[in-house]
Amino acid sequence: MPANTGLDIRPLAPADRAAWEPLWKAYLDFYDHVLPPAVTDLTWSRFSDPAEPMGALGAWSDGALAGVCHHVLHRSTWAAGTYCYLEDLFTTPGSRGRGVGRALIEATAAAAREAGAEKLYWQTHSGNTTARALYDRVARHEGFVVYERPLT
Repeated sequence: MPANTGLDIRPLAPADRAAWEPLWKAYLDFYDHVLPPAVTDLTWSRFSDPAEPMGALGAWSDGALAGVCHHVLHRSTWAAGTYCYLEDLFTTPGSRGRGVGRALIEATAAAAREAGAEKLYWQTHSGNTTARALYDRVARHEGFVVYERPLT
């Protein structure tokens, strides 16, 4: 299949949960992370809550969900407007190399622009070479290193 042929990119709707959940689980498995079911339920509910600054896009190919992308709009001390953090991006193994990830990034950028965001940014693990090959083509790596400190 040529890159991006036949993709339908759209916000995920409540009826899409059964298609979304296996991709969400595979994404968490990829990063060797386990979430309590209550957090998955809460995350899913936030995507359709207009009071939440979160969104979820899905890439559909031949009626199947081929990829998902979640984003969060937030204020910044460095800008008058908002930034958009692309928090999660996952494509099914069979859809990789077919333009699904790029299409989801571009659709997220369009949604961020529409919401008035000034910047789209994301992070990935340094060893995620497959994703980084795409990211290096569609964005600039600014050299920042991310640190985390759990608070619970």
